[in-house]
Amino acid sequence: MLDKTYPYYLANRAQTSKAWLEVRDKYSGRPATRVAVPDARATERAIRAAVGAAAPMRAFKPWARQAVLQHCAQRFAERRDELALALCIEAGKPIKDAAGEVTRLVETFRIAAEEAVRINGQTLNLEIAPRLDGYHGYTKRVPLGPVSFITPFNFPLNLVAHKVAPAIAAGCPFVLKPSEKTPIGALIIGQVLAETDLPRGAFSILPLDGAHAAPLVEDERFRLLSFTGGQVGWELKARAGRKKVTLELGGNAACIVDADQGPKLGRVVERLVFGAFYQSGQSCISVQRIYAHRAVYDALKRRLVAAVKALKAGDPRKKDTFLGPMIDEAAAARLHGWIEEARKAGGKVLCGGRRTGNMLEATLMEDVPDDARVNRLEAFGPFALLAPFDDIDEAFRRVNDSDYGLQAGIFTDSLDHAMRAWDVLEQGGVIVNDIPSFRVDNMPYGGVKRSGLGREGVRCAIEDMTELRLMVVRGPA
Repeated sequence: MLDKTYPYYLANRAQTSKAWLEVRDKYSGRPATRVAVPDARATERAIRAAVGAAAPMRAFKPWARQAVLQHCAQRFAERRDELALALCIEAGKPIKDAAGEVTRLVETFRIAAEEAVRINGQTLNLEIAPRLDGYHGYTKRVPLGPVSFITPFNFPLNLVAHKVAPAIAAGCPFVLKPSEKTPIGALIIGQVLAETDLPRGAFSILPLDGAHAAPLVEDERFRLLSFTGGQVGWELKARAGRKKVTLELGGNAACIVDADQGPKLGRVVERLVFGAFYQSGQSCISVQRIYAHRAVYDALKRRLVAAVKALKAGDPRKKDTFLGPMIDEAAAARLHGWIEEARKAGGKVLCGGRRTGNMLEATLMEDVPDDARVNRLEAFGPFALLAPFDDIDEAFRRVNDSDYGLQAGIFTDSLDHAMRAWDVLEQGGVIVNDIPSFRVDNMPYGGVKRSGLGREGVRCAIEDMTELRLMVVRGPA
């Protein structure tokens, strides 16, 4: 069970307050717990503490950072059931998906522990001309200093982990604002961090609402802002001033099914259904657009419809539930409205399309107009559209006909088509013979166009949170 209340964390220490945020069970709608809410003075104290912790964190040795990360990974593994239940309640995530996210949380901290002791520099050959004889160059990576993080509701553990774990590995103190819709996972991470010997001020976790998060964006004492969320990220970048900014802002992921996939449609369908509808489609790399060669289109459609209709929706605590609620009724109503809009414009609902509260049926459509919002924007819910193509270049053009570019997938036996997809698709990543929803926590992850700026993944994040420092040594004359 969840605790009755959860504190926030200021300079490594648990704090309560006079103001409380009620967190509701996303399936039942009933109050589940309460979270202490910091005030503006607490935010300022957190920033000052992070600034004060910059030198101690820089001096905190790599082996000590590794030990902190290893402790966290072990404790998260020990608290696996508690963490999964928290996800199930606060995010409405089916318990199997919640358990999978806890596994990724543990893996992310383990990867960061490994990387903490191999943040290396280079030896540079500067003797490139006679005048430079005796000169030698060396680089090392040093922590940026205080950094700020803002995370969304859909992965309350792992998207927090992808910021927090690299910051510890890099030696950067941080202030984190988790989503006010799903703050519990981040606060449990705070409980575990508070068990370690991180320098005082190394971390603060503040469940602020968006209206009070401005200092995390605008304060020049932060050297980096890392934001995962919606298109408001571009506005935050404009307000961030001179600090580094990394943005992961969603997608409109497409997947191509090539003509040669007829004998493999069983596995293709299995992966497409998972990619489109796991955790109710609330993933930035959820399969939203499926382009199938006309040679396999009809067979794929029949199998997809049957598989989607067979998905079990309901209480996310039940182990056989695949489709749980969306994060709130407003999110479900928004996507349901887009589906109805596409239907009225000529789109055909193959299955699903109905809504009850924040439960939206898994919905598959075809003949969706190119300008429909469910085609152009990020659905971020249990929705996918299906469309045929006649040649691979047409498929590539349709994938690229999007303002987003996070990840795309292609199922093909053709090495030529796979390599061309990698060459021509305007995406941060191309996944061959699997869905765009595939992610391993050590791989570079991020997008182009409206999907964001920069890359996550533990090593990439560490590089963003450090900078190169050069030393040149002139030898004896």
